[in-house]
Amino acid sequence: MGCGTSKVLPEPPKDVQLDLVKKVEPYTGHKTDVYKHFIKDDGSGGIKTGCPSPPYHIQPYPGPHLASHTEPHEPRRTRVAKYRAKFDPRVTAKYDIKALIGRGSFSRVVRVEHKATKQPYAIKMIETKYREGREVCESELCVLRRVRHTNIIQLIEVFETQERVYMVMELATGGELFDRIIAKGSFTERDATRVLQMVLDGVKYLHTLGITHRDLKPENLLYYHPGTDSKIMITDFGLASARKKGDDCLMKTTCGTPEYIAPEILVRKPYTNSVDMWALGVISYILLSGTMPFEDDNRSRLYRQILKGKYSYSGEPWPSVSNLAKDFIDRLLTVDPGARMTALQALKHPWVGYPSGACSFCGLPQLPSYYLYTTTPLLCQVIPVGPRHFLPLPSTHERQDKFMLGGLRHLPFVSTS
Repeated sequence: MGCGTSKVLPEPPKDVQLDLVKKVEPYTGHKTDVYKHFIKDDGSGGIKTGCPSPPYHIQPYPGPHLASHTEPHEPRRTRVAKYRAKFDPRVTAKYDIKALIGRGSFSRVVRVEHKATKQPYAIKMIETKYREGREVCESELCVLRRVRHTNIIQLIEVFETQERVYMVMELATGGELFDRIIAKGSFTERDATRVLQMVLDGVKYLHTLGITHRDLKPENLLYYHPGTDSKIMITDFGLASARKKGDDCLMKTTCGTPEYIAPEILVRKPYTNSVDMWALGVISYILLSGTMPFEDDNRSRLYRQILKGKYSYSGEPWPSVSNLAKDFIDRLLTVDPGARMTALQALKHPWVGYPSGACSFCGLPQLPSYYLYTTTPLLCQVIPVGPRHFLPLPSTHERQDKFMLGGLRHLPFVSTS
């Protein structure tokens, strides 16, 4: 969706606040590289072992639909046996390797089954001999070792070797939010708010711990199972920043996916975790319309749209979308990060905070008649205005060009994967 998944890699986070992973198996001194033929280029040319590898985008935790990336001419049993033979013996002693379900430039993800409990899991194997793979691995582990939340993918245990790390993780089988958007075209407001409640709850938890995701997008939000009642889980912490309380909360690394990057990152200004809230505004817009708020094949024009906060509610289905839904998006796609809602404020916004029956896809929201949502930028507030009255909500995105800082001469280069 948009012009790709280009991103630049940040410096690995330095601090770990607490480690909740039950077990880490360290490197034990195996010198034989049984994986020397494991890495293959995803493109037409081969990447040979020992050669520098370009910084391609790493699939964080690809869904089952990516299993087709494996060699189609080999029988499934042969492929599984091949990958099983290349895993560290400590891993295969505990887990049965079932299927390859995803691959990236520095990683492979396989579905496994715990031999004792028969519980299914996913194992993500990351090649750490390459600098880019090592940085992403360190960043992801720094976050996943600290978090325990129902809407964040769970790290079970870690096995380390000299050149690889095996991350045993929860298995999410419902696919990406991105895929459901493609299949449905757009979500009803009721379904959209249900998704956003879960994502916001996870993001609020991360921000409380001093963790900024920095790459929130529908591709990084997984359904736990294929059912319509499945929970959403946040994945891919390869670009995340993790800091202890009391540390400088400002970040400076230019990274992310172009269509979801906040304006303050583009102008190379120090930024806070409010960049995640901008990305959630983009996701909200996509959920309700099936289209991107900022989209252009030309990167300069795309960045100019983002810097101006230039998006519109013209065309279908926007005439049928409630004013509260648009107000929610406006308060996230605010170019001034200081005026952007926090995760807690977004959860208290009337469009999200009311029961699922409060909004429908068509018409104005069916909120109690004595509520009106005020337009104070920094505070989500509901005030009484009398029975049977509901006043229309003014849009705020038209005033957002005030934060544009300079032209596009110094826009960052975002490497193409």
